[in-house]
Amino acid sequence: MHTIALIFVAFVALEHIYILWLEMFAWTTAGRKAFRSLPPEIFEPTKVFAANQGLYNGFLSAGLIWSLIISDPVWSRNVSLFFLACVMTAGIFGAVTAQRSIFFIQALPAIIAAVLVILF
Repeated sequence: MHTIALIFVAFVALEHIYILWLEMFAWTTAGRKAFRSLPPEIFEPTKVFAANQGLYNGFLSAGLIWSLIISDPVWSRNVSLFFLACVMTAGIFGAVTAQRSIFFIQALPAIIAAVLVILF
């Protein structure tokens, strides 16, 4: 992969590590600030559900990081496109079902990264 594509894939991976941290470890503190549209009383009772979501974000990040360390360029490209497609799907679904801004935060960076991976 070209350097610019690698940077964007790494950015999406880092973003999902942040989401993992936010949902698994900081849901009742920083999560309240990040998800202002949710009522404050919902954070404590939904802590386990958020942690589960965070774990899935960690798997997405792990797959993207894996794609960056694969030495075979074709395999690396295919793995990165698969995990970017997963991120795009989750981001679009979240935008449609939960909050429109999820598209711009999650799906759009993955779309840009995927386009760059395909082009380079």
